Amino acid sequence: MRPFTWLLILSSSLLVVASCSAPEPPASPFRPTASIRDVMHTMVEPRAYVIWNSVAEIVDINGTELRVPETDDDWDVVRHGAIALREATNLVLMEGRPVAYPGETSADPGVELEPEQIQALIDEDRAAWIDGVHELYDAVGPIFDAIEARDGNALMDAGTKLDVVCENCHLKYWYPEDMPEALEGQ
Repeated sequence: MRPFTWLLILSSSLLVVASCSAPEPPASPFRPTASIRDVMHTMVEPRAYVIWNSVAEIVDINGTELRVPETDDDWDVVRHGAIALREATNLVLMEGRPVAYPGETSADPGVELEPEQIQALIDEDRAAWIDGVHELYDAVGPIFDAIEARDGNALMDAGTKLDVVCENCHLKYWYPEDMPEALEGQ
């Protein structure tokens, strides 16, 4: 054989070998410990309640009173809750974080979906899941604005919007399909 033919065969063989042995992508530097359910119960829910419980409209025979954080420390507590809530959205989006761990079941069967069902809904349309989590992230923005302005009315409005975002996600990923109708009858 001619040297050119050998060179062509050798280079073609090397290309085939190189394309078959591409390096593996680097392992993720993240080491998640908690499930999505854990993050929701230990970070999202308690921090949302800090925000919701920081304001109240009290109506009695003397009229209406808006109770809001009074001191800088009070406002800082709400701000810290908002920071943790917003950062928790990044945690639930981490690839590979399960909804729950094997063997875990719904805390309230029939009222909420089983973890495998929730995981299937997320896996079915991950883009919609990401959009929903980003809506939660975005809902915290007006809370920060209200804290910065020390505006109790704005904080109450932002807390209401946060509740709507949370409930919309629950309607899609937590409650059974027929649950909204069951709730309307109550």
